[in-house]
Amino acid sequence: MHDRTLGQGLQVSAIGLGCMGMSQSYGPNPGSRDDMIGVLRGAVDLGVTFFDTAEVYGPYVNEELVGEALAPVRDQVVLATKFGWRIEDGASVGLNSRPEQIRKVADASLRRLRIDTIDLFYQHRVDPDVPIEEVAGTVGELVAAGKVRHFGLSEAGAATLRRAHAVHPVTALQSEYSLWTRDPEAEVLPTCAELGIGFVPFSPLGKGFLTGTVDPSTSFADGDVRAGIPRFTSENRDINQVLVNRVRAIADGHDASPGQVALAWLLAQQSWIVPIPGTRRLERLGENAAATAVALSADEIADLDALASTAGVAGDRYNAMHMGLVGR
Repeated sequence: MHDRTLGQGLQVSAIGLGCMGMSQSYGPNPGSRDDMIGVLRGAVDLGVTFFDTAEVYGPYVNEELVGEALAPVRDQVVLATKFGWRIEDGASVGLNSRPEQIRKVADASLRRLRIDTIDLFYQHRVDPDVPIEEVAGTVGELVAAGKVRHFGLSEAGAATLRRAHAVHPVTALQSEYSLWTRDPEAEVLPTCAELGIGFVPFSPLGKGFLTGTVDPSTSFADGDVRAGIPRFTSENRDINQVLVNRVRAIADGHDASPGQVALAWLLAQQSWIVPIPGTRRLERLGENAAATAVALSADEIADLDALASTAGVAGDRYNAMHMGLVGR
């Protein structure tokens, strides 16, 4: 596993680990807490140094899990977490990025993660009720106090990114990006390139679809968010299968999996892009890590670059409510 650099000198493994699914969103976890601690520690053994969590995952329990698992190897890893939600009675009920809330979340996350400094602190979603300059200034104060090392944003638009960066340097922008979610390419990625900001794609495997393990006949378990996402209706999965079939054809030529090709394509886009696929299984973790060794040709990259427009992608990536929270 080689390293990459995000923004202002944050060195991380080329592929990180998104930890959300260990605590929520994909139905009942087939593994125990000890199993998940084993996966997290196994990731470090594979060279993964970049771990992504958030207070809202659970809520709270994902940070606690990550903190417990990685405490013995704290000096080897980079921990990213997020603020920005108002959480009541164990559920997120709206946004809150007011300065006092940001400070409160930082202190609580430090305790749950068992660390002295948060390596990368993202605003989880842009809060229209709080100027981004105020948010950036507050995180800047946390940096000055030694509680945070780097500032990040998630799912922000290019204009918001510029405004935040003008107040305090933004190290990374995290947003959904993959072979079937190309939204960042028009404005966000060029802005990151111009300002020297790293980009961290979440759901780089299309919430599992790009692995080729989800098809129109797949049934989702209770609690699996994909059951409510338009892109994952049976009809849309049938249409989107054309895209996965093309990825699989390229993968066969490399003795690789479709998921590895999807990750290799992302890595080939820019040296400052670091995808964070999530998994709850050690074998999938190893497969994802090995994607760094898949060398796509220029022709294959060009073919994949055009895939979304030539094959087409059916369905939105979120429901209407959550689509309204992105790109602000």
